[in-house]
Amino acid sequence: MKSTRTFFLVFLFITHSLVAQNPNKVSCVQAIKIAFLTKELNLTSEDAQKFWPVYNAYLDELKKTKKDAKDDVLAFEERALAVKKKYSLEFKRILQSDERANKVFLADRNFTAFIKKELQERQRLRSQRLGFGELEKGGKQQSPQTDN
Repeated sequence: MKSTRTFFLVFLFITHSLVAQNPNKVSCVQAIKIAFLTKELNLTSEDAQKFWPVYNAYLDELKKTKKDAKDDVLAFEERALAVKKKYSLEFKRILQSDERANKVFLADRNFTAFIKKELQERQRLRSQRLGFGELEKGGKQQSPQTDN
C-alpha cells in the first residue's frame, strides 16, 4: 500500500513537471487521471488491460450523449444514466464486484473534484503573484509579497 502511494506521489510530481513544460496539458491531465483511477480502483495489470478500452468507450459514449442533448439538461441526464447503467455491467464483469464497479463512478467524480480544487488553487496563487491578493478582513487588499 505504501509503495502504491509513493508511486502515485512520484507520478504526480513528474506529470506536474511535464504540465509546466508541455503545452499539451490535456494529455498530461489524462495521464494523471489514469494514475488516479488506477490507484483508486486498485487495478492489476490484467484488470487495466481489460478496463481501459471499456472505460474509454464509456467516456466516448458520454461525450456523444452530451453533444446530442446539449440543449436539454433532463434528456442528457436520462441518457447519461442509461450509459452509466450499461457500462456498470461491463465494469462489474471486468472488476468482478459491484463495489469496484460502482467505485469507477465515484473515482471519476473524485477526480473531477480534485482537478477543480487544483485549478482553483493555481488560480489563487497566480492572482497573488500578480498582485491581486485576497482582501484582508478590514477590506484592504493585501500587498503582494516581494523578494526584497
